[in-house]
Amino acid sequence: MLSKRIIPCLDVRDGKLTKGVRFKGNIDIGDPVEVARNYYEQGADEIVFYDITASSEGRDIMIDVVKRVAETIFIPFSVGGGIRTLEDMRKVILAGAEKVSVNSGAVENPSIISEGAVAFGRQCVVLGMDVKKVGKSEKIPSGYEIVIQGGRKSMGIDALWWAREAENLGAGEICLNSIDADGTLEGYELELTHLITTSVKIPVIASGGAGKKEDLLDVLTSAKADAALIASIVHYGTYTIAELKEYLSGNGVKVREIW
Repeated sequence: MLSKRIIPCLDVRDGKLTKGVRFKGNIDIGDPVEVARNYYEQGADEIVFYDITASSEGRDIMIDVVKRVAETIFIPFSVGGGIRTLEDMRKVILAGAEKVSVNSGAVENPSIISEGAVAFGRQCVVLGMDVKKVGKSEKIPSGYEIVIQGGRKSMGIDALWWAREAENLGAGEICLNSIDADGTLEGYELELTHLITTSVKIPVIASGGAGKKEDLLDVLTSAKADAALIASIVHYGTYTIAELKEYLSGNGVKVREIW
């Protein structure tokens, strides 16, 4: 059995670490470079960095911040936000990222997934999915819809269909962001997570809603996620990564040891 990963998420706006609830009401809470270093030292398995307004503002990702974080940590580092072309992906990888997360740009131009997989290997291409529960319909049979541009634009695309399509195009991993659960501290969206994890063969990272250590246990076991993205519960000091790993290990979940 592969070890489950614990992955802190750094949402960055104007070069500062920020956090909101359901993609709204963001407040700045620190320096992403310092925070990334802290999580690396605590034993994070990976770090995810999102430039959360790059797509909605139609600009490139903040490469200078990516470079500074990459120089500070020595674990896998995934970067997303405003990535629309193969050249955008190349810039992020050259800046030090091991993985590139495509989200809005992939929905608008799905070929970026296959182009990235050919150019850099599918293990480098992460599909970021921002998903909202809308109820089942003929157009959205799973009841979950894809939303882009940081939660601002509903696309009328079924989330389950898009996950399978992206896997076929060459995505090596999915980061599944529940807009409904994001920042609420009320637990992951287990129904959505289980739907996706049992429908694709590539790893799925669950994102949105972690408020207590039991939430990670639920999503990694009952919902079968391969990794849990965390933010508020470590940003605000509720738990350290070591405490989360110790709890999971004590409940039978295989996690990577802290060096």
